[in-house]
Amino acid sequence: MHAAALAGVLALALAGPVHAHGDVVPQAVDTTGLERLGDKWRDSNPYRSNQRAIEIGASAFNQNCARCHGLGAVSGGIAPDLRYLEKGDAGDEWFKERVINGSIRNGVTYMPAFGEALGQEALWAIRSWLETVHED
Repeated sequence: MHAAALAGVLALALAGPVHAHGDVVPQAVDTTGLERLGDKWRDSNPYRSNQRAIEIGASAFNQNCARCHGLGAVSGGIAPDLRYLEKGDAGDEWFKERVINGSIRNGVTYMPAFGEALGQEALWAIRSWLETVHED
């Protein structure tokens, strides 16, 4: 019985990072070949349908987002399934807000802020790729 209790405590301790994503270390993204966007965030995706951005975004997603949002953006339930994120400017608004500010509820970081760490070029490239895997 004691071993089972210890196993349960260990499982909860290891599960902590799955629910609290504050321990994520952003991986650098090479955005060579994309127009530089400057310091002021755009309100909508300037790279929509840009093939170079889509290529960069696919790699950047796998490096920085797939851990929680799933390979191919197919979530296993830890984080939202981003294939269903609305396309176009309406989805851009939600995406921009979330990647810049992250998500914290009740003092728990569910998603860290990626805006400063990755920059808008990498994040809009990810958004460009996400639109290619969109599902209704």
